[in-house]
Amino acid sequence: QVQLVESGGGLVQAGGSLRLSCAASGRSFLTDVMAWFRQAPGKEREFVVRIRRSDDSTYYADSVKDRFSISRDNVKNTVYLQMNGLKPEDTAVYYCAGHPFVPTSQYNYWGQGTQVTVSS
Repeated sequence: QVQLVESGGGLVQAGGSLRLSCAASGRSFLTDVMAWFRQAPGKEREFVVRIRRSDDSTYYADSVKDRFSISRDNVKNTVYLQMNGLKPEDTAVYYCAGHPFVPTSQYNYWGQGTQVTVSS
């Protein structure tokens, strides 16, 4: 089985930075693709970014591509999300997700989420 544990959320002022981490346990091939999603109050969960272990490819949502950066440490089986230039509209619960490949629908594995709050 796979467990994903996020950390690194918190309160930051607009323009500031945070780095989120997501540690995955279990068989690494089950999380070849790892992604970050976020859900703001009253809104649907939205995709933020994903990274694939097999070729290190990444894909970003337009809203974050110039400010956020995803990376992974395959030895530690951990994914990081560096968030710079944070805006109040980035306030959300951030979820880590994992899947054996790029899914056409839902990711198989999810973390519990970590709150990011950006004050204006």
